[in-house]
Amino acid sequence: MSFPTRRLRRLRRTPALRRLVAETSLGVDDLVAPLFVREGITSPQPIAAMPGVVQHDRESLRKECGALAGLGIPGVLLFGIPAEKDAEGSGAWAEHGIVPAALRDLRDEVGDDLVLMADLCLDEYTDHGHCGVLTADGDVDNDATLERYGRVARALAAAGADLVAPSGMMDGQVAAIRAALDGDGRADVAILAYSAKYASAAYGPFREAVDVVLRGDRRTYQQDVRNAREALAEIELDVAEGADIVMVKPALTTLDVLAAARARVDVPVAAYSVSGEYSMLKAAAERGWIDGPAMAREQMTAVKRAGADFVVTYLARELAERLRS
Repeated sequence: MSFPTRRLRRLRRTPALRRLVAETSLGVDDLVAPLFVREGITSPQPIAAMPGVVQHDRESLRKECGALAGLGIPGVLLFGIPAEKDAEGSGAWAEHGIVPAALRDLRDEVGDDLVLMADLCLDEYTDHGHCGVLTADGDVDNDATLERYGRVARALAAAGADLVAPSGMMDGQVAAIRAALDGDGRADVAILAYSAKYASAAYGPFREAVDVVLRGDRRTYQQDVRNAREALAEIELDVAEGADIVMVKPALTTLDVLAAARARVDVPVAAYSVSGEYSMLKAAAERGWIDGPAMAREQMTAVKRAGADFVVTYLARELAERLRS
């Protein structure tokens, strides 16, 4: 007797058959590598909570980006760690700050072979760890922060960024940044908006990576992990304000939101597989509890299957090496 379901199993019989009918593929073109560059160091500094990830000096960043371009990875997302921090986060828009300097280096190094993206926020640059400037009462001042975001956008664009990526979840941030870029004659610089950035427990290793000591609570402006409809409203607002790409973060705990966003908007949708997701995978693999490379590929394929056009992941280089082998 031939059961109707046997038709499905017949197509799983060999690796070639499975490849032939696969609904989702993960390729090098789907990967963006987030990279950290630190001011005032002369060699890469390991990040204890993120095995295999480092804070780059400018020269090692150039070499890493050259290697990533050689693997065919299409883009990198830069985060800066300044030598000094202040209440305003003024290092974020300093003309000769660490990320503008690194962008100029990379434009010389890789030309247009890599899409150069730069995180646009203040938390790495403020002494209080928040994504904006604070009022006298210690609350984030949304409108004052938007003015600073405009300064950061202009500085990053002038240094050679192809995309700026506002991650602070301030109301009106995309519109303010678009106006600042257009007013500076930078209409060709795109905006990758962190549109649904959840107040997640998975960001701890990142804070070590950028030396952030947070005083207070970001849940007043980041997305509540219990809400999906609210996240979709944020995404639609960012598209209406001019976002060229929208992003959902973290990736693995928001697959439902990612799928809903893909169905709702026509712009590219990205996902950020964050530091905690990376560190959990690495810790389990180190203990022999899971097959790390297989799980990495499975997780990123799931993110693609949910609807992401590309994934920002600390696994980008090792995945690219395996995908090309």
